[in-house]
This record gives sequence, structure tokens and C-alpha cells, in this order.
Amino acid sequence: MTNGALKELSGRGVSLYLDDISRSRLDSGDLRRLIDDRHVVGVTTNPSIFKKALDDGEGYDSTVGMLARSDFSTADALRVLTCMDVRDAADLLAPIHRATSGHDGWVSLEVNPFYADDTDATVAEASLLHWMVGRQNVMMKVPATDAGLLAVTELVSRGIPVNVTVIFSLDRYRQAAEAYVAGLERAQEQGRDLTAIRSVASFYLARLDDAVDQELDSVDTPEAAALRGRIALSHAHLAQDAHSELHTGGRWEAIARDHPGVGAQRLLWASTSTKDDQYSDTRYVTNLALPGSINTMPEETLLAVDDHGAVPGEPLGADVSDARAALRDLDALGISFEETASRLEREAVTGFESAWREIQKVLRSRMESVRERNE
Repeated sequence: MTNGALKELSGRGVSLYLDDISRSRLDSGDLRRLIDDRHVVGVTTNPSIFKKALDDGEGYDSTVGMLARSDFSTADALRVLTCMDVRDAADLLAPIHRATSGHDGWVSLEVNPFYADDTDATVAEASLLHWMVGRQNVMMKVPATDAGLLAVTELVSRGIPVNVTVIFSLDRYRQAAEAYVAGLERAQEQGRDLTAIRSVASFYLARLDDAVDQELDSVDTPEAAALRGRIALSHAHLAQDAHSELHTGGRWEAIARDHPGVGAQRLLWASTSTKDDQYSDTRYVTNLALPGSINTMPEETLLAVDDHGAVPGEPLGADVSDARAALRDLDALGISFEETASRLEREAVTGFESAWREIQKVLRSRMESVRERNE
């Protein structure tokens, strides 16, 4: 059953992406159906998603067996498995990519999270993975750490599209935008076609509210209670305001003038699955009907929006003055937004490292089992 919310969001210029991928979803035609029936025009992935896919599905058994018998290392086998899924999803989305001139139809693939603080390793791994996938509509996901942002500039200068991820603050977003522009300028100097290079900046929402709400609950005052659930959406609307500012005049205008059709770095809303039962399970989607932005969500949230989501005329947090006031009120309570954002960035990277470690453990065990049976 559908209530038309996904269609309305799509009609308002919001690109709806699925935050999930698996071999079974690809082989069963499920992703194809979501594209055809639920307005899905892109896919995002991360190490936690690949871990779940490997844990839950048997669709990888034949390929794991082939890689084990071919004496692949665990690291190389993991590269092959993830690239195969991303490549096949990219092929499904290629018609959308062509029809929208590269605006949509993207799939994102995460670089090894253990390289988050190593610029050279990130650049090398992202370049290798992009070559292995071999599809134009694939973005490499790079975390917005200090080292990661330097890698973003280098990758963009090489013509590799980038999803700058785990962004929790406006400062980091501005740095991500700067890294993209700097990369375009270097790509321009090298004579590259800038219209083929795209980037998105991925803000994490539910994780931010969850962390801030915990701090507000420890304050336990009426003022603190009034801020619960307001910070992430307010921050998202401030990011949208900053996005407009960053793409008016200056360096961006010079690039756009010289390269008509060059793509601005788009805002992508991630971590959209509500973590607090007090809140609507569609709030991080229906409150962000912002033209040109991307909202990526797990299937459960996608179906919830299509079942009972309602897009308000005036979304929560949309008033920029009120949004700025909410952040000032947070600071007045002694809660440092920047400290919280910095901690969440590190926790997100650490969480992906843990998932990556577990993926390798499971994959290594399966490959060893194949080798033992063949001895």
C-alpha cells in the first residue's frame, strides 16, 4: 500500500536512495522492484551493511568458494565481493544515471575504514576500487576526517566521484565543500571533463539527535526538554542554507562559468532510521523535502514513508532563525555541539572498523572451510 509520500518527495526534487545492498537483493530482483515501484534512484552502502549481507545470505557461497580455491587473500576477496555487488547495482541504475545526466543513478562504495587517518592509503584504495568496479556511476565513500578531506581533493582531481561521509557538523560540511572545489580546480588544471565528476556530502541525523538527546536528558530542565529532537533537523536546514551560500559567487561561480553542467556537491541525509520511539519513524525523511538533496534510508524506513509518511508544509527545523537559536540554546545549557559532533565522527569510523574486522573474520572462516574440504 502506498500513500504517495515517496512520489511527492520525488516530485519536489528529493532523490530517494536505498541504504542497503546484498547479493540476494540483487539476484531476487528486489532492488529492481524498488527502483520501478518506490522511486529509488540510487544506493548507498557501508561496512555494516556488507557485514549484515554476508551474515544473512547464502548468495555469496559460490563466489567465496571460487575465491578460496583461487587462493585469494581475505582482503582481496572482500574487495571482489563488494565490488561485484556495487557493480551490479550500478548497472541497474545506469539508465537513471544516463537519463538524468549524472544527477542520480549513483551507488556508493566505502573505502576501508582503517585508512580514515591515512590520506595516501585512502587515495590508493579508492582508486583501486573505482578501477575494479569499472562503472561511471559509482562514488567512493571517504570519511570527513582531516586525512580523508585531503584524500577527497586528490580523488576529485583524478576524476573520481566522491561521497564525503560521516559529517555531523557545519564546519565539517564547509571543509567537505572546500575539498571538492579544490579538487575540481586541480582537475581543471589537468584538462579533465569536470561534468563527469560528482560529489555528495553525507550528514548523519538520527545518530546526532540520539547523542544530543542523551546529554539533554542529563541536564533535566524544561529548557533542555524543549530541545529534544530539534538539533539534527535544525542542523540539516542550516546545512541547506550554507549550501546555497557556498554555491553563490567566488570560486564556485568561476568553475561553473568555465564548465557549464558541472555538478555542485549535493547534500545527502543519512542515518535516517529513527532511534527514539518517541519520534515518528519517518521524521528524517518527510521533514527534509529539500529540492536537490538526497535522502538515503533502509528499506524499513522507505516503506514506512510510503505507508504513512506525511510531508508537512513547514518542516520541523526549516526556519533558519529558529534553527540557529536552537544551537545557541544548546550551548547555553553547557552542551558543546562541536565536541559532540567530533566524538560522533570518531565513533562512526570506529564502528565501521569493527564491522570491517568482523566481515574479514567471517570471510576468512568461510574461505578456510572451502580449502579444508578441498584438501
